[in-house]
Amino acid sequence: MEVNNFNVANFMKNIKIAIIGLGYVGLPLAVEFGKKHEVVGFDINQARIDELKKGIDSTLETSLQELNDASRLSYTFDKNDIADCNIFIVTVPTPIDEFKRPDLIPLQKASETVGLFLKKDDIVIYESTVYPGATEEVCVPILEQYSGLKFNIDFYCGYSPERINPGDKEHRLPSIKKVTAGSTPEIADIVDSLYQEIIDAGTHKASSIKVAEAAKVIENTQRDVNIALINELALIFNKLDIDTESVLDAAASKWNFHPFRPGLVGGHCIGVDPYYLTHKAIEVGYNPEIILAGRRINDQMGSYVANQVSKLMMKELIQVADANVLIMGLTFKENCPDIRNTRVVDLVNALNDFNCNVDVYDPWVDKDRSINECNIKPIDKPAKGNYDAIILTVAHDEFKALSEEKIRSYGKDRHVLYDIKYLLKANESDGRL
Repeated sequence: MEVNNFNVANFMKNIKIAIIGLGYVGLPLAVEFGKKHEVVGFDINQARIDELKKGIDSTLETSLQELNDASRLSYTFDKNDIADCNIFIVTVPTPIDEFKRPDLIPLQKASETVGLFLKKDDIVIYESTVYPGATEEVCVPILEQYSGLKFNIDFYCGYSPERINPGDKEHRLPSIKKVTAGSTPEIADIVDSLYQEIIDAGTHKASSIKVAEAAKVIENTQRDVNIALINELALIFNKLDIDTESVLDAAASKWNFHPFRPGLVGGHCIGVDPYYLTHKAIEVGYNPEIILAGRRINDQMGSYVANQVSKLMMKELIQVADANVLIMGLTFKENCPDIRNTRVVDLVNALNDFNCNVDVYDPWVDKDRSINECNIKPIDKPAKGNYDAIILTVAHDEFKALSEEKIRSYGKDRHVLYDIKYLLKANESDGRL
């Protein structure tokens, strides 16, 4: 098979892959490909490269043994080291800005870097989550500009959205089915074959890059809307003085009930991806009412919890202003160090608005990163008998192992205990979602 006069079989025998971005997505990908092909892992963060060269992964997504097994993988922060690669896989973040609009700057910068070294017949594959059309509308023109080459004549593109679940040791990259797509039918076959080499669960070849982009962005939008529904139900049930967990447990006795739980909805995907889809929808003249309504509900849950805790404190005649509050958990999910877009920040800010003295404790969090990214300095250990309110925000195993008595020992003789994550039984906390 040939594509515009280059031999596909020969191309597949002489693969050298550049992975652009070595975070939660890029590193596991580089490790798997590094077991089979020559791979250059590139990241602009020199500290990240230095730690990886020492066999250290601060994201905890890969082990030292896994890093060692990737015998053909090298690391660099010098972009010139990717010059002789012929497949470039971009795995940089796609966040939102302060106005909840897509921030494509990391993706654009990565495309500029790749464009500088793009050669005839090279393939650029994007894994970053974007709105439908972004690869061909935003990235391809940058690649053409910086390379001087023509899309689908001199170079080609693919898209294979990441499905990494940080902290999940059961669902790893090889065991999660991968969606693939290419800019031509022949390139789609090449991209699909490439991923089949490392994905045990198999692949799903989408009919176009836009379809693959859309499939990814709705995966987390669907979860976001479902969680928003449960959060709204929790608000209603709290007003009706009904325990939400008891309602959900009863409803879950039906085989087709979806077991979502209320809570703070953050992270690099669920709290971000819906805004990429709604941005594109509004751009083409459609107002996405359900998606945006779900986002509004989920975005206000931090303030809601702060208000609930303050009401409980007032009922106990505890002064809210100048109260000492302990928040247990900062990461966006349990048993991982990932603090990207954690909505615990909203809770901290809301309590600060009440003039509370807030301590955040999380044994999984890197303090320097927390200070730099969240402007929060976690404490080393909670002091016993020090707090007017204690809020359980993340279901780390370390917190699950604590008894009600142990957790309450951090509180003053008169305090309130609020449980967002149902770590305790209903009668063991003073309030919960």
